[in-house]
Amino acid sequence: MKSVVVLIPCRSGSKTLPDKNIRLYRGLPLFVHSIKVVQELFSDKEFPIYVSTDSPDYQKIAIQYGAKAPFLRPNEISGDLSTDLEVFHHFLKYYITEHQQYPDLIIHLRPTYPNRTKELLNNTLNAFLENYNHYDSLRTVIPLDKSLFKMYYIENNRLCPSYKTFNGIDEPYNQPRQILPCTYLHNGSVDIIKSKTIIEQNSMTGHKILPYIMNKDELNDIDTLEDFVKSERSNLKDQI
Repeated sequence: MKSVVVLIPCRSGSKTLPDKNIRLYRGLPLFVHSIKVVQELFSDKEFPIYVSTDSPDYQKIAIQYGAKAPFLRPNEISGDLSTDLEVFHHFLKYYITEHQQYPDLIIHLRPTYPNRTKELLNNTLNAFLENYNHYDSLRTVIPLDKSLFKMYYIENNRLCPSYKTFNGIDEPYNQPRQILPCTYLHNGSVDIIKSKTIIEQNSMTGHKILPYIMNKDELNDIDTLEDFVKSERSNLKDQI
């Protein structure tokens, strides 16, 4: 059996929507939905849920709803430009101090995706465990309608193709989409990472990422007030 923990990074300093992670969504603080979906599927003994936050208020809420929040994350890794990798290294440093070993797997649940299901969580975990020896991590993705290979960026007021060649194809941005591979977007619903991927490769994914493809409409990450309102309304319609 692999040892598994859940980690929900939940900082307090959102600029786009202040205190977004504890804003009430369907009657509960937003990040609590990520706690609840795990509790519906697994016991705390099997899959302990940790919340990494810089806020004492968020910490109290996490504990109130049955998660573990045994530390406060330092301010220097809780800013707008702080990375997931910094947060996970900090968590693993705490974990090995307390348990003298690393967990085999970390399920990374972003607090801004409240509508993931227990079926999705169970399916992604099983998919990764079945392929454990072949991959460093798993990420949920959705197919893109438009090809990544036909995208550009602007530099010095000049349009620059993101890909000038791909897999022996020159100027893929000028080629029929039918000869280009399908491309996918990381939707932020569920990530699963081996601890050793973080420690040994200093990466949140490693080089071998198992894709878990979701429906193209499964893009429910909440960032703005508009996203918040739209998501709540959509969820309400689904319940009627």
